[in-house]
Amino acid sequence: MRTIEVARRLAELGRKEDAQKGYYLALQKMKTEELEPKEQLEAASYLFFSKWDHRLPFTIFVSLYNQGYFQDELMNLMLQAFYLPNVQKQQKQYARNCRALARYSYFFRDSFPNFDELPILFFPFDDQGFVPFLQAENRFGDYVNFDDPVIDRYFFKDLENPILAKDVYSQYQLEYLNDNVRKSEWVGRENHIYLHYTDWNQFCGYLPCLDFAPLLKEKKLVFLLEEEISQYPIDFKERFGIDYSQYPVKPIGVREVNRLIWHTQLSAHNGGDFFNEIFYDHPNLLVYESIIFDSLKEQIKSCRQDWKTVNNINPWIWKELSRIPNPTDKDFLVALFLNSDAVSRDMRGDSRIAPALFFQPHFYNVCCNINLNKTQDKAIISSNQYEEISKSTIFNQFKYIKTFTPMRRITTSYGATVRFMLKGVQEKEGEKVISDAFTERLLNRSFMMDKWDRLYRDSVLVRFEDGKLNPKATFTALAEFLDIPYTESMTYCSGKTGLNPESLEGNDLGFDPAAIYRTYDEYVDDADRCLLEYFLRDVYETYGYDFHYYHGETADMEWVKEKLEGFHHLDYLIVETFKSFLDKKILENDTIIFNGTVHEKEEGNQLIAEQQLNDYKKNRLKVTEILLKGLEFVNKQGQPLHMMKKLELDPALLEQPLYH
Repeated sequence: MRTIEVARRLAELGRKEDAQKGYYLALQKMKTEELEPKEQLEAASYLFFSKWDHRLPFTIFVSLYNQGYFQDELMNLMLQAFYLPNVQKQQKQYARNCRALARYSYFFRDSFPNFDELPILFFPFDDQGFVPFLQAENRFGDYVNFDDPVIDRYFFKDLENPILAKDVYSQYQLEYLNDNVRKSEWVGRENHIYLHYTDWNQFCGYLPCLDFAPLLKEKKLVFLLEEEISQYPIDFKERFGIDYSQYPVKPIGVREVNRLIWHTQLSAHNGGDFFNEIFYDHPNLLVYESIIFDSLKEQIKSCRQDWKTVNNINPWIWKELSRIPNPTDKDFLVALFLNSDAVSRDMRGDSRIAPALFFQPHFYNVCCNINLNKTQDKAIISSNQYEEISKSTIFNQFKYIKTFTPMRRITTSYGATVRFMLKGVQEKEGEKVISDAFTERLLNRSFMMDKWDRLYRDSVLVRFEDGKLNPKATFTALAEFLDIPYTESMTYCSGKTGLNPESLEGNDLGFDPAAIYRTYDEYVDDADRCLLEYFLRDVYETYGYDFHYYHGETADMEWVKEKLEGFHHLDYLIVETFKSFLDKKILENDTIIFNGTVHEKEEGNQLIAEQQLNDYKKNRLKVTEILLKGLEFVNKQGQPLHMMKKLELDPALLEQPLYH
């Protein structure tokens, strides 16, 4: 018996909840159990009228209508259920926009069509968005959320001329332009935002859902409808008698900076410093070289305390923040960036746009945890470092956030991490140990995100190797994604010490590609790198990396256990560094009690170090057993995690073949 037949029978028996589940399942299985249009309508109608989540039946109704089925019945249902109960609100918003635009100096149309003549009907789908009905085409369009926090246009590519933006129908993007383009009076030249709408009727059709009134207060916008584009750019002195050149340039203010570029730390030794060096000298950014996040929080806390007590605080910071009622942590962060000699910044304020704050909060390591959910069918990935970021007021108080994540070949990053750990141990012998870098790297899924997560909603992943080998293609594409001009400053590496800084002793400078080809064989083995490639093979395939150590073997637990015994370099370093650590902490003539037996210091140290390694080995076995199940990854809220979008390069700009 087909699923829909079971659901129908349950409905006939009055078993509402079971019938709902049955009809829901029938619609979910349409690819394997084909449903006739009448059956789809039956299932969707039952779910809708029995008060199931309306979004699924809504979607089915729209699909059937667009295929030409039951159009009269469905339109009547959709109007009565979704459109008419909400139309009054849209009518009021339309009238409000029309009044505001009619009075606006830089809007050059006099009359608007009646509401009933508009070409688009917006059917509310959920609390965030609508599904438009295009009357001229007699079809429903795609879902739209006017407040979706994504900037998918390259507004700030060219700052030589005033900003010209075509057909912007996103409230978020309209506010973004209004908030980030500086007033003409502040830059001493014509600097309005020219909004060109190519179709007058379509523009009016969106007015029931957009809100232009608050955007008109500062008179930054100029509306050009259809053929009015020929007026761009307007000579304001000749046409309106306004000479902006008479105004002095106003320095950047704290509250003007409301755009954050979050340079995330995927893991240790992933090429982050290289990207900081590319952006350091950019004229439209406030860039600080990588800073430990905890240290920055302490700086903000200390600055706030000094501001309150007017004690030992920079006069400029005190003056700027005192102009702001109840300054936030974000305000203190911006003030620190604007005032720091270590920050690359242009305070003159003559640019057309306010600078974005480029920020890489650094952690000593990024560690992820894995657990099974209650039903044991999904793997929950979590990270204390990410949770600290996501709860931070510093991040949450920025209205506009772009996120990019550099990635380096995983096995190379892993080898570099072990080398760095060993170097730290050698510099402070007996004070540091080497932890289980393998498991830390294996569990790191920082390249996966909940696509609705605010911090990752507008994000991209960029490969370290692309930046080194094809810098023009990489940073042209990254500049477009970040909506900043591609400038000469992005063709070289710089920092507060000048060109080609050495971020860490021994690091390759500038665009030297040597770090790409190092294998770090003296620190790690083929076995651990093989397991990394196997368990992260989806990452390799998604982001274009070839396998170097995994050669397609059939993987089962016995194969995994065999590989786990081959970590000769890492395991040796773990034991030796723990022994050294214990040797320094325990006095020369002390004895050690281990498992109830007294041991001399040297023997006891060896036993404790080996026990630590055994604990690591047990954890490796547990983790790989979970991963071998191939479960779906979710976050703590149960939301599925998806691979971050990869930055795609323009083939015409490639200087050499893509790295694989």
